Amino acid sequence: MTDEQKSKSNGKGTEIQSQEFMIQKVYVKDMSFETPNSPDVFSEKWEPSVNLEINTAGKNLNPDVHEVVLTVTVSAKIGEKTAYLIEVQQAGIFSIKGLSDQELSHALGSYCPNILFPYAREVVSDLVVKGGFPQLLLSPINFDALYSQHMQRVQEANKNEEQAGPVH
Repeated sequence: MTDEQKSKSNGKGTEIQSQEFMIQKVYVKDMSFETPNSPDVFSEKWEPSVNLEINTAGKNLNPDVHEVVLTVTVSAKIGEKTAYLIEVQQAGIFSIKGLSDQELSHALGSYCPNILFPYAREVVSDLVVKGGFPQLLLSPINFDALYSQHMQRVQEANKNEEQAGPVH
């Protein structure tokens, strides 16, 4: 998959910078599946409370190549008993060129996790079924909204630090 905008003149003698986005690789970096209360949990009535946690992280592999890791943690409990606990680290290597710092931050914090999530969702679903439990399909996630909330918290934290002034 490639999104490219070729260099073009904008008619005012200024050249528009070329942009490129390419998925180099998508892979499972790490996964774990635990059923600490099996086989007893299989005799319980299946009405679990399910908790989902999402986290993203990334690092530069070189100036135009980035690894993004989406961590999905799912726990299902029946009462106080943990039926299963799953953690999947779905990763991707992305080639990204020609974006401003703000656009790059958005791509790494929202667009790339959006690409990775369906892969992570499939791994979670497969692990649940292979563990002997009813299928679990995770709902889609709005990574744009999560990214916006994160950026708002960062701006508020920066504003609070500026208001506090230097520490003596």
